[in-house]
Amino acid sequence: MLLTYQPADASDLDALFAFNKELIDRYEDLNQIPYQKVLAWVRQKLEQHIQEYTCIFADGQKAGYYHFSPMDSDTMELDDLYLFPAFRGHGIGTAVIQKCCTETRQPILLYVFQKNTGAIALYQRMGFQIQCTTQNVSSTRYIMRRG
Repeated sequence: MLLTYQPADASDLDALFAFNKELIDRYEDLNQIPYQKVLAWVRQKLEQHIQEYTCIFADGQKAGYYHFSPMDSDTMELDDLYLFPAFRGHGIGTAVIQKCCTETRQPILLYVFQKNTGAIALYQRMGFQIQCTTQNVSSTRYIMRRG
């Protein structure tokens, strides 16, 4: 499978928002968050940073998205790695993570829902480790680090 990458643009906002909302709906404790405010924040974040997202293409078909950028002066963040269902389980997520890891010598952080065991297993296979529980963003997410 040939993977290629292109910058995302405004036409990708709705798909990215749908991915975010799906994960929030599936893995977040909806009784513990201001749901509409969270969704509004997600939408605003996407609108403000859409040019930093990358579209993933597998054999010419749009397969998903990711956002890889500096978190601070000495750490990178892998954020919002999403694949459309038809493209999951084909090694694309692994390839994207490997690509990110080869693009930097800095440590890489990411946030993952604790209940998203498939993603956690993937990240652990790629050398990420769950950080001390005192560093959790919330009771529903882990911070994972590689390097």
